[in-house]
Amino acid sequence: MPVDSPFDDERNEVAVGSGLSDHLHSETLAVHAGGMRTPFGETSEALFLTQGFVYPDMESAERRFAGEDPDGFIYSRFSNPTVSMFEQRMATLDGAEAARATGTGMAAVAAALLGYLKAGDHVITSRVLFGSCAVILGEILPKFGVESTFIDGTRPENWRAALRPNTRAFFIESPANPTTELIDIADTADIAHEAGAILIVDNALGTPLIQNPLQHGADVVTYSATKHIDGQGRCLGGLVLASEEFIETHLKNYLRHTGPALSPFNAWVLLKGLETLPLRIAKQARNARALADALKRLPGVTQVLYPGLPDNPQAAIFKKQMKSGGSVLAFELEGGKEAAFRFGKALELVRISNNFGDAKSLVTHPATTTHQRFSREEREAIGISEGMLRLSAGLEHQGDLINDVVSAVKSAQ
Repeated sequence: MPVDSPFDDERNEVAVGSGLSDHLHSETLAVHAGGMRTPFGETSEALFLTQGFVYPDMESAERRFAGEDPDGFIYSRFSNPTVSMFEQRMATLDGAEAARATGTGMAAVAAALLGYLKAGDHVITSRVLFGSCAVILGEILPKFGVESTFIDGTRPENWRAALRPNTRAFFIESPANPTTELIDIADTADIAHEAGAILIVDNALGTPLIQNPLQHGADVVTYSATKHIDGQGRCLGGLVLASEEFIETHLKNYLRHTGPALSPFNAWVLLKGLETLPLRIAKQARNARALADALKRLPGVTQVLYPGLPDNPQAAIFKKQMKSGGSVLAFELEGGKEAAFRFGKALELVRISNNFGDAKSLVTHPATTTHQRFSREEREAIGISEGMLRLSAGLEHQGDLINDVVSAVKSAQ
């Protein structure tokens, strides 16, 4: 499928809880799924900025607290009408039975792991991860008696070799941050399920429009809604998507009693972001592919990493599970950190920021930002060199963007 139209012809086969017909396109679901209207008949989703809710009588309160009135609300730390609309829309887009929103993407990752695991359990994780994900798995989980084994997740035999009798979960990012490394989701899910474990996939770089891990066998998907879903640098948010059984059994009490709730205002902003997500992702993917092509031709660029490139060594996995290469690429400059910093100084349009998925093109130097806490040897082992830059393509004119990046690369030499 051409990169300039990565999902125009894709139909969502599951419209969970949307109140809409099945087989609608993603662009339609991103605008309409999960919508609820008050008696006022508002066009935009209503913003319910409230901490709590009142009941017509004590009997109604008793039923809600007993779970006998599933459509009623109790307290916005538990659930909220605006947040519920956002959760339902995301579940529909991703083909999930259920979704629960959190205050940040990292809160979603933590909830998926801590809500499911217990002391004495073991996790196997791919080693190329966003810095905070690596900290949760490598430093925080062990404090609660959960061990993690980090492996090269691109090799199926490594997952099997790392298995223990107490392995209960696999965790991956695919595409991974910042190297865009891909892992075969279906094959990894099969290995996990054979061992009685679940597969958790962080799909922040993939987005629900480019990749749907649940359709490839994943059990749980997490998102930083802060990235593409908002897409305009306004607010934080996160999501966990899974089966109703997983949400009810493993997440409900964790989220209710630890309180990583998403603000209703942020949920409303994210609902607005979803309406334009298909348009933005398509344009960003075109810009990212054009940037990758331009960078590959430049002297001083030793490596370009982007899933959508035809010569990507993981092209077979890309074709199997992704609809486009997405908005994020990584590249390496000759000259290491000094060249990378000179590149940053020479930019006119691209902004220096550790975020991605934004309307503005953004670049960061992972070795000194998102992965600074790791040793140089640890970074190099997962492919993060001193000269690597991660670039998130925005919505600027493609020619202006290429000129800015090419000029900065030349200035860095």
